[in-house]
Amino acid sequence: MKKGDFIVIGTILLAACIGFGILFWMGRQQAGNVRIFKDGKEAGIYSLDKDQEIQVDGGENVVVIENGKVRMQSASCPDQICVKQGEIGKKGESIICLPNEVVVSVEEGEESGVDAVTN
Repeated sequence: MKKGDFIVIGTILLAACIGFGILFWMGRQQAGNVRIFKDGKEAGIYSLDKDQEIQVDGGENVVVIENGKVRMQSASCPDQICVKQGEIGKKGESIICLPNEVVVSVEEGEESGVDAVTN
């Protein structure tokens, strides 16, 4: 191998490392935000990075953020559908408590992998 061969190989390896670095840096997921609405009015915006418990409307609904996911821990509504729904954490997902008019939605952050499923 000659000196020119080493230069070509080194240049290719350097370009590959830079390309992988850019892909890694751009591929990192930023933590999303959770926006909570009560009676159609914004009650707050919270980060999925920070574990916390949020009481909406004096504790009528309790929203918990843990490990980058959000869930409705408790609600005063009779059907408890919002509590049974479980955790969400991807952009565009929502938990809705219709009787209490509370909406919890994830904005920004990781994209959901599937838009729809059909047979």
